[in-house]
Amino acid sequence: MKLARVVGNLVSTIKEETHRGYKLMLVRYLGENGLPEGPNLVAFDCACAGVGNLVLVNTDGGAAKMLLDDEEIIADLTICGVVDHYALDGEQIGG
Repeated sequence: MKLARVVGNLVSTIKEETHRGYKLMLVRYLGENGLPEGPNLVAFDCACAGVGNLVLVNTDGGAAKMLLDDEEIIADLTICGVVDHYALDGEQIGG
């Protein structure tokens, strides 16, 4: 799992049948400085996350099958939790 910030949502009216009904979000992983960096990535949302939320992103495709209870789904990234806060080097950081 990795920490990421939700930076947007993705709307697709035409998509693979196995992806219908699932919410897709754009996320960016957090860098060492705690700020989002790198490319925007698409993740399935199993945690009702919103734009701006700090989230846990599972990077194992098998987890998507379990979290979405769908054996047919093919996914690389799945948001599995919204983070309230975390501590780094003894300093609490807000979500």
